[in-house]
Amino acid sequence: MEHHGHHHPQAYSRNARGRLKRALAVTVIFLVAEFVGALYSNSLALLADSGHMLTDVAALSLSLAATWFSTRRTTPQKTFGFYRVEILAALMNGVFLILIALYIFYQAWGRLNNPPEIKAGWMLIVALVGLLANISSVYMLFGSRKESLNLRGAFFHVLSDAIGSLGAVIASLAILFGGYQIADPIISAIVGILILFSSWILIRDAVDILLEGTPAHVNIVSLQKQLNEIPGVGSVHDLHVWTLTSGVLAMSCHLVMSGESFNHGTVLAKVKTLAHEGFEINHTTVQIEDVNATEPILDSCDCNLGAWHSAR
Repeated sequence: MEHHGHHHPQAYSRNARGRLKRALAVTVIFLVAEFVGALYSNSLALLADSGHMLTDVAALSLSLAATWFSTRRTTPQKTFGFYRVEILAALMNGVFLILIALYIFYQAWGRLNNPPEIKAGWMLIVALVGLLANISSVYMLFGSRKESLNLRGAFFHVLSDAIGSLGAVIASLAILFGGYQIADPIISAIVGILILFSSWILIRDAVDILLEGTPAHVNIVSLQKQLNEIPGVGSVHDLHVWTLTSGVLAMSCHLVMSGESFNHGTVLAKVKTLAHEGFEINHTTVQIEDVNATEPILDSCDCNLGAWHSAR
């Protein structure tokens, strides 16, 4: 059995955690201000946005907790550690987004039939301040959004919040200068649709990882063909590629040797290089079988999560 430890791309940077904390602080402060402003101005757009910000507080807190869980050491009971916690956090964030969108639709439908009187001036002031706060949070998380699905979920939350604040600004202007009270529920419904779109992307990606689907950028047919072309390899079967967590891909396969004399270590090294450089696969588990043998003669695993934790 051959082992190697790698630097793990899922190790959250301190900078990413710091951005999450700052975005959370900004969101909590403005949540209180926007909720009070929504009640005073009687604006559904503001109330919907403050409700969404409440889920943002929960989502950002969940994302922050997931970054901590994902760095915990592996245990005999959890040999892959807690990497999937961040996927569960992303999935829960997506569900939160759907629930808030449904609430917005419900409230908007009632107000379309009976638009209430809205204090548009106060609504505009609160919405503008909210937009600035949300833009600052979007800026904080923009650089970290590609680190993991979890951080992308947090980014989607604050981005959809910024869209909600922008919608509230537009609705308040329509009421102030045109007297269109109906603009409040209409804009709110549009924001709800945008929130549903972002939540669908998040849930789709999370579920795909939980079902261990083949990553979108990996052409499994091409990978199998290239493995077959490695000198000494006669055939490949039981080839699987899946995602452990965001940015961490794993592969397992059986290689049947061609019957010629080849060094197994050399073959394994070429498989590892092909998987890593050609398909961004971080961990490979390969079982080598002799063409004339009835049992596998060598197992090789290029996957040592404990070594990575020790090296950190």
